[in-house]
Amino acid sequence: MTKTQRASDASYKAKDITVLEGLEAVRRRPAMYIGSTGPKGLHHLVWEVIDNSVDEAMAGFCTRIEVTLLADGGVRVRDNGRGIPVDKHPKTKLPALTTVLTTLHAGGKFESGAYTVSGGLHGVGVSVVNALSRRMDVAVARDGFQWTQSFEYGKPLGPLEKGKPVKRSGTQVTFWADPEIFAETTEYQARTVMSRLREMAFLNRGLEIRFRDERPEEPIEETFRYSGGIIDFVKYLNATKEPIHSHVAFFEEKGDEAEVAVALQWTASYNESILSFANNINTHEGGTHEEGFRKALTRAINDFARSRNILKDKDPNLQGEDVREGLTAVISAKVRNPQFEGQTKTKLGNTEIRSFVEKALNQRLPEWFEKNPGEGRKIVDKAVNAARARQAARQARDLTRRKSLLESSGLPGKLADCGSKDPERSELFIVEGDSAGGSAKQARNSEFQAILPIRGKIINVERNRLARILQNNEIQSLITAIGTGIGEEFDLGKARYHKIIIMTDADVDGAHIRTLLLTFFYRHMANLIESGYVYIAQPPLYSVKVGTKTHWIQTDEDLERIKEELSGRKLNIQRFKGLGEMNAEQLWETTMNPDNRKLLEVRLDDEFGAEETFSTLMGNDVSARRTFIQQNAKDVRFLDF
Repeated sequence: MTKTQRASDASYKAKDITVLEGLEAVRRRPAMYIGSTGPKGLHHLVWEVIDNSVDEAMAGFCTRIEVTLLADGGVRVRDNGRGIPVDKHPKTKLPALTTVLTTLHAGGKFESGAYTVSGGLHGVGVSVVNALSRRMDVAVARDGFQWTQSFEYGKPLGPLEKGKPVKRSGTQVTFWADPEIFAETTEYQARTVMSRLREMAFLNRGLEIRFRDERPEEPIEETFRYSGGIIDFVKYLNATKEPIHSHVAFFEEKGDEAEVAVALQWTASYNESILSFANNINTHEGGTHEEGFRKALTRAINDFARSRNILKDKDPNLQGEDVREGLTAVISAKVRNPQFEGQTKTKLGNTEIRSFVEKALNQRLPEWFEKNPGEGRKIVDKAVNAARARQAARQARDLTRRKSLLESSGLPGKLADCGSKDPERSELFIVEGDSAGGSAKQARNSEFQAILPIRGKIINVERNRLARILQNNEIQSLITAIGTGIGEEFDLGKARYHKIIIMTDADVDGAHIRTLLLTFFYRHMANLIESGYVYIAQPPLYSVKVGTKTHWIQTDEDLERIKEELSGRKLNIQRFKGLGEMNAEQLWETTMNPDNRKLLEVRLDDEFGAEETFSTLMGNDVSARRTFIQQNAKDVRFLDF
């Protein structure tokens, strides 16, 4: 879309707001609209309000967005866009602002005149946020005046009020999530919000997004603005990696119904990182825009390799996974009428976008390779090495399968399996060392709990190719025990356990092993995490006995707190250096018994943040890793240095 195609301010009026249905169902079944009522759903409220402001920016009417986490638990989002219309809606006879805030499927995104492209939930968003908030205050600067209206649980507290004259325009939405809906938590994570805002700023070149967190004693402030757009995005993602060519390649193509921008750069790492977006929505399941990109990329690199005689006539073509090894790419598509698959809109389905992207890159990629033959040669050399490694990895996988078949059950010999054959009921505890494994085997309920001891620290998969990873005995045992396979062969339906619990010692070595395991799952079995199958056990670090009562303590801070609470009484304090020091009864009661234990579910709510974290923590940049640990783990002195 070009600037001349932007909707005009005059066209965005009350008549542009299309009314489809009411709000009542939202509070009854909130998960249908925001995915969950846990932390992910809570943050989704923020995304929906921000998306409306970003849509104004995409339409060309907003240059600044301010997001504030208030000290009282509320969230304020303010922009300098056109402001939500306030004139009477022709159907509801209410002000358009009231209609948008109280009616599901009411929004300018349904009419072609108001927005050329948009994200969010297509008009569902802001009304859903209102319905799931105990209070919402909206202030709009529009038509020369300030307009305000407040709501409780989605219902207006009074009519829209006209205030003092103003020269500016824009919308300010302040809301407080309903704790009855979000019973698990109503606390927003600043890191998660900042990551999302940074992402939006990257995707909308030149848009300024200001963040402020007023909850700490010293408020946190940060401003995101990137004149390079997704080129800066790729540079940011590669900050802790070693690029093999200096300049980020960038391509942009615009059409009548869609436009696409692609930025890419190869690094010396072995993992690909492709982030794709459609109308600013992270399509982490990919879709037609990503398919067109992958196909054009593979073709362009093979053509270049053959034109330079790097690949001979007898050599087979490089495969997609070969050419993408070490690639960091951001694909941003803007589509007039996007078709998303699924309620959460994580996969773009427009078939015409596949050919649009592929055609554009079939022209632009070869041009780039011809203008940059030296960089092209480095990329092809890396892909050729990746192809050789792929063949070696295939042989390693075949060896793993043959070894499994030779074992009586096809399972690792050190796996103490459970009696249940029902994956939904079965649990796998991954424990460090034979000592802890012995305690866990004695403590477990063998009917539904399996134990897999891991000897030492598994290989760091962030720094190694798949062939070497698969040579690691502990990795082989993990893959075989879980049953899903890895990478492109991964099949969630073959998972032998629906709870995979990492149970390591409550010390820095245990944290290191846990991080290595999580890196493996993220890089090679990410769907296990996305499906909610991976958990972290919370074993105690201390036991504090007072008379006949025992308190189980997990941190040094909690120990000091309880010592203060019980000051003056005789305390018998025992510190557990490892799980192996706990007897079977203690381990069962504190860490393995489903009735008493505490498990942390590993969630992948922020793909961008997860990629950044694993690359920093487990990559080769020692200084970046040290800085990350100092900023994020107050009591961790050592983690993979």
